[in-house]
Amino acid sequence: MSNFLTDNPAAYERQFPDPEHVAARWAHAVLDEFGGAHRVLDLGCGTGRDAGHLSTLGHEVVGLDSSQAMLAHASARYAGEFIAGDLRDFALGRRFDAILCLDSALLYCHTNAELESCLTRCREHLVPGGLLVAEMRSGAFFLGNTELLDEVRTRTVTVDGTPYTSNTHLFLDRAEQLLRRHRVWEWPGQGEPLAQDSAWRLLFPQELRAFCDHAGFDVLALFDTPGPRTDDPWRTGTPVPDPPLSTGMTGDRLHLVARARS
Repeated sequence: MSNFLTDNPAAYERQFPDPEHVAARWAHAVLDEFGGAHRVLDLGCGTGRDAGHLSTLGHEVVGLDSSQAMLAHASARYAGEFIAGDLRDFALGRRFDAILCLDSALLYCHTNAELESCLTRCREHLVPGGLLVAEMRSGAFFLGNTELLDEVRTRTVTVDGTPYTSNTHLFLDRAEQLLRRHRVWEWPGQGEPLAQDSAWRLLFPQELRAFCDHAGFDVLALFDTPGPRTDDPWRTGTPVPDPPLSTGMTGDRLHLVARARS
């Protein structure tokens, strides 16, 4: 899905910095908690930052993304294999020990059919007993909570000396069960502001559990925290919430660990 940030990987990494590789280390810790994985597919790999760091931790990683700019950036900077593809319908002709779908990438599946297709492809690309680990925004967070919807958020990132300023407004499309984003970019010498729209599917815990079951997965854990984008980050040795829904689902993130049935 093309937009200003996916077309400009350097700006993306400035907008969403992760100098300590918290997301990759979280994924590594989760995989280790549930038995480990060597061959890993990173769906929606973006700049390749997570895949690259996972490679340094001993994983053999393949990254898949639909943005050619992101793939070129990843291939030039990080170890691993990077492939063009759509996470909603991909066929690589091989299987992996684990599939990662981080930073709400799964939520680009806007319809039930797209989500079913993605999860089915994940199941087909996993060895029996392989793991699916996903990290995303939580639909349950928006039940009565307007914290992220109340104002336009302004942010500036500087790349090669040029400041790029974004004004972002999030709003709910209840009929389509989507969180929509309207973002306007401005920078010196640009001319007309660049307006772009995108959206994420809002998934609820029990809904996600049902989709996974239908696709051939057993859900091992479903929790809001700890995670790579929460105030209580995952650390190696941190126990997974048990039972899976014991954390109450009050946070704005949703984390899934599921195992492919034999």
